[in-house]
Amino acid sequence: MAAVVTIRQLLESGVHFGHQTRRWNPKMKRFIFTERNGIYIIDLQKSLAYIDRAFEFVKETVAHGGTILFVGTKKQAQEAIDEQARRVGMPFVNQRWLGGMLTNFSTVHKRLQRLKELEEIDFDDVAASGLTKKELLGLRREKDKLERTLGGIRDMARVPSAVWIVDTKKEHIAISEARKLNIPVVAILDTNCDPDEVDYPIPGNDDAIRSVSLLTRVVADAVADGLMARSGASGGQEKTAEEPLPEWERELLTGADDKAETTAAAPEAAAEAPEAAAAPAAEAAPEAPEAEAAPEAPEAEAAPAAPAEEAKAEEAPADGEAPTAEAQEA
Repeated sequence: MAAVVTIRQLLESGVHFGHQTRRWNPKMKRFIFTERNGIYIIDLQKSLAYIDRAFEFVKETVAHGGTILFVGTKKQAQEAIDEQARRVGMPFVNQRWLGGMLTNFSTVHKRLQRLKELEEIDFDDVAASGLTKKELLGLRREKDKLERTLGGIRDMARVPSAVWIVDTKKEHIAISEARKLNIPVVAILDTNCDPDEVDYPIPGNDDAIRSVSLLTRVVADAVADGLMARSGASGGQEKTAEEPLPEWERELLTGADDKAETTAAAPEAAAEAPEAAAAPAAEAAPEAPEAEAAPEAPEAEAAPAAPAEEAKAEEAPADGEAPTAEAQEA
């Protein structure tokens, strides 16, 4: 299997930089390589091993029908969380985490239904709505607020199978709720974090934009691989009434089908080449006996000619002998 990510990529993204030595958690000691200029340096060899472990877990979870909730509300993580979660069609939270988003999901689900109702209102058509401008303005503000806080989980119908966390210190409420519900947590662990709170830790820098973007992309790639595996597993079974696939998943499937067709076409082309070469040989084969039979034709014609000449030779003396006999009698 190809490497999920290389140490060079981790170095270039600054994943190895930790916090200052005075801001650390002693439980993170086993992940620290050394200290330089008052900053801890994280051991990237260990980071690489933990990345592979987390990658396989996320891939298997999604392949078996699970969903991953991407969480990162700090400024450095907001853009990466939004971009990568949308790329693979997973729910995300990149604004404020609402308390009870997991432990009180039934109430959150009602707010999601309310958001969908508000989205159906045409705020520009005052006459058709039957509401005053003031009422429409209040509903628009309510919609904007719900969309800002719950827009990323609009299509999340149930509690996620696992959560991806950027900065466990800042997202401690999300981690607390996930642990109460026994939801596995995959997270970046900086040198000031507690590794006991996370099920699948990835030692790394959770403050640099490039580091957060790289590790979030790795998790999103694991989700994409899991979706491909899920689609491949269900491909051989009869498809009953299912929800239509989103556009991003259709593109993934189309790319996989094109690759499979290209692979299958190669052996067929190779098989056609010997057949094409054999066809002229098969046509030329019957001509050989005809060519050999051609010299036999003159021999067959010459055969009847030989007895005819012998017959003439026998008749010639007979004609000559007859007058001799008559002359003797005379």
